[in-house]
Amino acid sequence: MNKTNLKKISKISLIAFLLGCCCIYFANKSISNTAKKRLYSSVDHIPKNKVGLLLGTSKYVATGQLNLYYQYRIQAAATLYHASKIEYILVSGDNSTKSYNEPKKIKEDLIKKGVPENKIVLDYAGFRTLDSVVRAQKVFGENQFTVISQKFHNERALFLADHFNSNAIAFNAKGVSSRYGFKVQIREYFARVKVFIDLLFNVKPKFLGDKITIG
Repeated sequence: MNKTNLKKISKISLIAFLLGCCCIYFANKSISNTAKKRLYSSVDHIPKNKVGLLLGTSKYVATGQLNLYYQYRIQAAATLYHASKIEYILVSGDNSTKSYNEPKKIKEDLIKKGVPENKIVLDYAGFRTLDSVVRAQKVFGENQFTVISQKFHNERALFLADHFNSNAIAFNAKGVSSRYGFKVQIREYFARVKVFIDLLFNVKPKFLGDKITIG
């Protein structure tokens, strides 16, 4: 390959890299700014809603240790419930196989935290944040709810809720250290770009189904 072709490839690669960086920056800023005024970290200050949408994640990490993201989300949801800031907890998670059931595990741990079983509603088709947010509205009939997850995840969920005309706020579960959550933080940048791609191509939840009334 001659020097001229190498220069062309280098220029194209550089342009592609810069465009990619711009897309990541734009997506990150847009999502963070949209959600800014609807994020709460204080139980005392957050408004009351009928339903808290608890976004699922796996209970254990690949090493077999307890997932801190999971632990802190459970604690946040229980705290909101016991403070009477939500009446019901809609647990939305992945149950794509018989051996993997996020909502069931979350329900068991919420009960251990003192949340009554009849106040927990399970959404087994919350495969992605988009699915969870849209299904809360389209399947469970809730246009106003409180999202419960870590701040970065809440920001993305609120952006989606805003796009789909849901009146949502969010409660920030305790975050984790940068060292512990480094991979998750890197993935989040790309997940935010994917939000715009999904909305551009009008991506729908994998499943909708019959409507379910909460309470």
